[in-house]
Formats: sequence, structure tokens, C-alpha cells
Amino acid sequence: MVTVVGVRFKKAGKIYYFDPGDLPIKVGDKVIVETIRGIEFGEVVVGIKEVPEEEIVAPLKKVIRIATEEDIEHYYENKKKEAQAFEICLKKIEEHGLEMNLVDVEYTFDNTKVIFYFTAEGRVDFRELVKDLASVFRIRIELRQIGVRDEAKIIGGLGPCGRPLCCTTFLGEFEPVSIKMAKDQNLSLNPAKISGLCGRLMCCLKYEQEMYEKLRAELPKVGSIIRVGDKEMKITEVDVIRRKLKVKMKNVEGIEIIKEYDPEEVEVVEEREEEEKTYEEELFKEDLEKIEE
Repeated sequence: MVTVVGVRFKKAGKIYYFDPGDLPIKVGDKVIVETIRGIEFGEVVVGIKEVPEEEIVAPLKKVIRIATEEDIEHYYENKKKEAQAFEICLKKIEEHGLEMNLVDVEYTFDNTKVIFYFTAEGRVDFRELVKDLASVFRIRIELRQIGVRDEAKIIGGLGPCGRPLCCTTFLGEFEPVSIKMAKDQNLSLNPAKISGLCGRLMCCLKYEQEMYEKLRAELPKVGSIIRVGDKEMKITEVDVIRRKLKVKMKNVEGIEIIKEYDPEEVEVVEEREEEEKTYEEELFKEDLEKIEE
């Protein structure tokens, strides 16, 4: 086991482990640590604890010190400089006629490097821009292209639910989200209804997926042949939440109707699994491919 503290550098950012040494560190303390980017200012969000060695990335770096008042003041001075650097970079991008969208600017705590985060449709030749910025700031310049999900995390906003974005408030890392999750949860496959502000599938599709998978495993699959009394029929849809099996059948007048059964009412004659293609899935095929990451 290894003794660590968890440090976060941005709100809802990823948590990194550091060696607390003999420092009396507690949750909420601001600390100065060394990272691969240089000296950084962060906040302790996980107090001193022991974790298995396989959970850390060796070598584990030590916390340099608990932040002093001068450190905190320097941190906020950097924040002011970042706002100024943002405006300067915007002008330079316009002067060079580059197709890129500046999202954020970040100074390392030791002021050895300034990082500009941007989004773009494709690759951008920003070599001349870097030279121009270096002549202005006189320190190392790094331009980092990020994805639209990262952009939403930085900028923030309100989701379709009316609450602040999950990625901005508490999601430390993005998890893969798929169209299959929306289908498993019987959601509309209209891209406008299942995509977030970033234009990708909503992260919250992941939250209940494990429960849906557990419930689905207890029910016959779409395409399975079931028997009710002396009649055999094929399941066309499964309502997971209501625990209902839907089948298409013809009534006495020969009109096709949809009928529901409880799992306990039927006998599974043949277990099958058919990929269910909905009208919306075919209609929005190309758009669904774009929002799935």
C-alpha cells in the first residue's frame, strides 16, 4: 500500500495522486506540486489515505508544500494574465486567418509556459502563430487542440435537463457513450433529443445503463419465439422498465395489433436476438454516426 493525497487542478478535473510526505495535509488545502508540465497549484480533494500500488503511476511525486498566501496571490495574478493572453491570442489568430476556435488559456504556476486550448475541424498549421505569440510573451508557448466534449467542460452551460453540465460540475473523466445505450433505454433516437451542448451523446446515458443491462438479462430478447396458450409469436419489443413483452398479432378481424404480456405469462420456445432497427435509426443514420464518439 502507498500513502497518497488526491489533488485536482481544475474544477471537476481529473484527480491525481501525490506523496504527502510529512506534511499535515487535509481536504481543502491548496498545495504546490511538481507535474510533467512543471510546478502547479492545486487543491486537495482526497485526504491522506493508502491505496494499492497498482492504482498509482510511478514514480509518485511529493507535494512540495502547502500553498502560502504569496502562492495563492500569485495563482490569482496568473488568472488575470490568462484573460489578457486570451484577448491577444484571439487577435493573432484573426491576423493569421486561421480556422480555429480559441477556448481557454492557462499559465503554469511557475510561469515557464502558457498553454492555449483550441478546437478546429481538422489539422491547423499554427507554426507562424506560435512564433508570433512567443515574441509577445517571451516564454514557452504550447497550442493544444481539444475535442468538443473538452470544450463544453471548460466553457460550461446548462444541459437539456436545466441543470449545469455534468462534465463541468463533477465528471472528472469522460466515459464512452454509445447509441446502443439509448436503444437499450428505449429513448428516442432523434439526435436533437439525445445529444448534449457539445453535439455528442449525453454523458448521462451512461448513468443507468448498468441497471438496464441487468434488467434486460432477466427478460427474453427481441426476436425470441414465445408461446402463450396454443399460440406461438415473436417478440418485437421489450419494455424493460415496465417488464412487458410486446408482440404483433392479428385479431379476429385480421387487423394487426400490438399486444403486451408479462414474462410470467409466456413460455420461451426459442431464444433469439435480433438487432432492432427503428424508423428513427434509419432516418437519422448519418447524424447518429456524427454524435457517437
